[in-house]
Amino acid sequence: MENFEDNDQKEASVLERTFHISAQGSTVKREIMAGLTTFISMAYILFVNPSILGAAGMDKGAVFTATALSAVIGCVLMGVLANYPISIAAGLGDNAFFTFSVVLGMGIPWQKAMAGVFVASVLFTILSFFKIREVVIDAIPQDLKYAMAAGIGIFIAFVGLQGGGLVVADKSSLVAIGPFTEPTTWLTIAGIFIIGILMARKVPGSIFIGIFATAILGLVTSLIKMPTHLISFAPSMKPTFGVGIKNLASLADIQMWAVVLIFLLVAFFDTAGTLIGLAQQAGIMKNNKMPRIGKALMADSVSMLAGAVMGTTPTSAYVESSAGIAVGGKTGLTAVTTGFFFLVSLLFSPLLTVVTDQVTAPALIVVGVLMASSMREIHWDEFEIAFPAFITVIGMPLTYNISYGIAFGFLTYPILMTAAGRHKEVNYIMWIMLFVFVLLLYILNILPGN
Repeated sequence: MENFEDNDQKEASVLERTFHISAQGSTVKREIMAGLTTFISMAYILFVNPSILGAAGMDKGAVFTATALSAVIGCVLMGVLANYPISIAAGLGDNAFFTFSVVLGMGIPWQKAMAGVFVASVLFTILSFFKIREVVIDAIPQDLKYAMAAGIGIFIAFVGLQGGGLVVADKSSLVAIGPFTEPTTWLTIAGIFIIGILMARKVPGSIFIGIFATAILGLVTSLIKMPTHLISFAPSMKPTFGVGIKNLASLADIQMWAVVLIFLLVAFFDTAGTLIGLAQQAGIMKNNKMPRIGKALMADSVSMLAGAVMGTTPTSAYVESSAGIAVGGKTGLTAVTTGFFFLVSLLFSPLLTVVTDQVTAPALIVVGVLMASSMREIHWDEFEIAFPAFITVIGMPLTYNISYGIAFGFLTYPILMTAAGRHKEVNYIMWIMLFVFVLLLYILNILPGN
């Protein structure tokens, strides 16, 4: 009996030394519960990511495994290195850009596109190591960061509306409302209401629970076929592992560097705003700065690199971490716990056949709502700020290309700020970015599919 107690005390001591739990006013039990809450809130990515990347032609089983393992790596590194209660997994905006802009839009095979992701990941890690990310992030005006997040959110919601059959193509008006005679469309509508009601009632893990409930409804109504089994070993990553490295020769084409640059830029700015917002919620910010931000960015970079090797698009910090923080998560033990549950989830890959486009569509739409909420922070009363922000937001869904939306904002912001007599507020890096995006738009315009 004494040996068991001694072992418990030793384990608690190790956790205390690693995460400084008591100093942060928390407990081991609270941190573990926070980690579980965060996992439940973001576990939908295990099914949504294979669905989106599967549309690009990638093996869904391999992507499922890569998604889970890259999340494990990201969460553990974030927890151990930075001691933040912030979890990492494959980003929705990045996978949407990969599939709908690069593969389907530009006509680039997914194998070559993964080479672009890998190179961007390597550059991303180098930039993080030399702290260049911190410098550039500080130079980007906050309003444009909010606009980028909102634009990606609306784009993701649009993808969800399409996948769920609520929006369809139309020759006369480009888009139109989908046919309500399709039973699967009503499955999407049911899913939207289920998640919406859960979100309104502030139920932890609303999106994950909503996906589960929608899948059950699909099974009960025979709109979805029952899987042959529920538990199995994790699918092999052989179809996707190292594919990006094997296709590095494709980078000899100058057009591929436009893809690399966009992946680098999207990943560059995606995590920054999320980290800052979550750090403020968790009380981590000190004098308007994040301690250990370099370690946090390095954790993000390494997980992105690992994901690129295994076969998934860039990872990023998840806003759903706020669910765990809300129930008391304050240290890295929360993130490590989330990583543990992602590891356990590898046993449940057969559920992929149950999670159809109509099941994931409601999740995409609701996540879009959450991301679009950042628009409230934009200074709409100042036209020189409002216009670049607005054109960034609408540019993504209306051109069906995330890169164009980002480019529109970066091209107009320095010019309008200068016209308003506020040129001193524009960092020189923004002028450099303007010329970078002029070149980028030219390259994108001559890519196949444009």
